[in-house]
Order: sequence, then structure tokens, then C-alpha cells
Amino acid sequence: MTRSRLWPVLALCLLPLTGAVWGGPHRPASAALAEQDSSIYVVYYWRARPGKAAEYADYIRTVATPIDEEGRKAGVFEELTTYTPAIATGAPGADWTHMRVFRLRSFAALDGFSRGLDEAGLRVFPDPEVRRQHAARSAGLRDLVRQEIWRKF
Repeated sequence: MTRSRLWPVLALCLLPLTGAVWGGPHRPASAALAEQDSSIYVVYYWRARPGKAAEYADYIRTVATPIDEEGRKAGVFEELTTYTPAIATGAPGADWTHMRVFRLRSFAALDGFSRGLDEAGLRVFPDPEVRRQHAARSAGLRDLVRQEIWRKF
């Protein structure tokens, strides 16, 4: 095929990349990025102390979950999921027993995250003595391994 005949074929092959076939002009990359999910994830890795995994799970259900639900309803975060390792493969095992992943709508929501959960705790457990007992209980059940902030790739 001669050069003069190759250009029209090449132009037709590139046509979908211009957006002409797929519904309009090409959008700038910045517009596509702006439409991406701006959620972030606040991730806590906790390790239940030896022999305390069941008691820590009970603490999550009876103390943390009501506070978390109050915080979610107040808009502190959008969603929370708690994970525990189920199967260890040939890779090194997890250094944590419970991973709690809070989804926030954006980095801006991170500014009020801790304060918002503290306020939710005050509403759920208004008695300072009860809060002190819960804090002492949780301190004896778990250790923080690390905290991370994630975003979707």
C-alpha cells in the first residue's frame, strides 16, 4: 500500500480515539479525574490481645457499633466495614486481628472525623463513668497496629 493510500486507513483507525464515533468531542483528563470517586478510607488495624479476640469482638458489637452507627447517621462517615483474617496462605500471616475500614466522602471530611466520633460516643454513652469503663476495657483488649488513609486507584 502506498503512503498516500495509508493515511486514510490510519485516520479511520484513530477515529474512535478522538471521540467522534463514541459520542462527541474528547474530554480533557482533568474532567475525567473530577468525576472520579473522591471517597477516602480511614483504615485501622487492631490486634486483639492474646486470648481476648472473642471479648474484643463482643466489645465491637456492644460498644463500638452503636457509636459508629450514631456517627454514620450524623454524617461523620458514609460506611464502615470490619474485617478479620479468615484463611492464611503461604504468605506471612496478618499482624492484625481486626481491620476497620471507614469510608468518608472526601479528604475534607477527614478534618471532623475524630471529633465527630467522639461526639457520637457522648450521645450514645452520656455518662462519663460508663465512657471511662469502656475506654479501660478497650485498652485491655486490643492494641493499635497501624492506621492508614486509602483512596481508590
